[in-house]
Amino acid sequence: MHMSRRRFLAAAGCALCTLPATVHAAPPQRKKLAVITTVYRQYSHSAHIAGRFLFGYSLHGQPHLPDYEVASMYVDQAGEDDLSAGLAQKFGFRRCSSIREALVLGGNSLAVDGVLLIGEHGDYPVNELGQTLYPRYEMFAEIVAQFRRDGRTAPVFNDKHLSYSWAKAKQMADWSRELNFPLQAGSSLPVTWRLPELELPLETQVETALAVAFGRPEIYGFHLLETLQCHVERRRGGETGVRKVQAISGDAVWRAGAAGEWPQELLAAALDRSHTAEIGTVRDNARDPLLYLIDYRDGFRASALMLNGHVQDFTFAARIAGRQDPVSTLHYLPERPGVKYFDALTFNIERMLAAGKAVVPLDRTLLVSGVLESLLQSRFQNSKPVETPHLALAYRAPADSGYLHNPVDPRGQRDLRAAGG
Repeated sequence: MHMSRRRFLAAAGCALCTLPATVHAAPPQRKKLAVITTVYRQYSHSAHIAGRFLFGYSLHGQPHLPDYEVASMYVDQAGEDDLSAGLAQKFGFRRCSSIREALVLGGNSLAVDGVLLIGEHGDYPVNELGQTLYPRYEMFAEIVAQFRRDGRTAPVFNDKHLSYSWAKAKQMADWSRELNFPLQAGSSLPVTWRLPELELPLETQVETALAVAFGRPEIYGFHLLETLQCHVERRRGGETGVRKVQAISGDAVWRAGAAGEWPQELLAAALDRSHTAEIGTVRDNARDPLLYLIDYRDGFRASALMLNGHVQDFTFAARIAGRQDPVSTLHYLPERPGVKYFDALTFNIERMLAAGKAVVPLDRTLLVSGVLESLLQSRFQNSKPVETPHLALAYRAPADSGYLHNPVDPRGQRDLRAAGG
């Protein structure tokens, strides 16, 4: 691949003259993907995810083209900034007027090998809790309806949380289990690079944990909770589910810290990993801080802070039994235009498609979806604690969480002692 055409012809020309005519095998045919999305415009999640299946991307330092190609696309809101029409001409995929058409490719039955459901961005209502009512559930229901008609299914990836509604999110997970098709969901945060490398061994005795981020309470709150959950689910005994949550804002956040409601020493450890932390004190810089407290069914408590004005990245810290110093890491998110952390997400979508099963726990995304909704209810109710008996979700984290390792480190995964250094 690195030899020029001139050098190749010079090296091979004489030999080619003496070889008998041969029939060259055609390159293997790529499997077909349907993309079901709200919008396809520059910097949209569809452009970042589906675009990598169209153009390819860099994987482990090498150009990589997935084994799956975009065969069809349904765009719910195609405005003046829509890119899907031009891409359909360039790559030859079918631009569809309905979800069913995208799944059957103009025929009568399912004709694709996988589905990307990307319901992010677009002009949709926002409710009193501050949740954007993206139609992921409604789109997913149409996909499932086609699966039922055909008696055949395909793997589905759902971008970010399953739904703003716990009832709808739970139904989506239940449908995938009823019809026995792979459903994987979530964002790039659990699988992007971690600086320094940190993957807690399964059954680690985690005493407490804290994640720090920025942004709006729902949209970035989901990312914050994913950042937290992908670590704490590896604690001793595995995940047990959540029994109660509470959202606290303003000066009450600092009062709760002084009262020992959340671990202030872990905030310093997490901020020490930040690449964006502002000079000065966090208390002076953070505009209207927001604290999420999560009490798990096994007695474990974790905390998550949104510190707008002080940071613009995602960090994590935990106190581990038997260790004097906390472990901590940054979930690295390279900036525009490439936003290369979508490499990590796309890589794990490919892993799911190839394996025919989810490689990122569906129950993690389901749990975080429910926790987020309950936290937003607590925030709306002036920080009233919200009991969550419906979130009794027990599951085990995979041994390999699927995050991309730092290529600078030839060993890849470091041990826990080095990671906490």
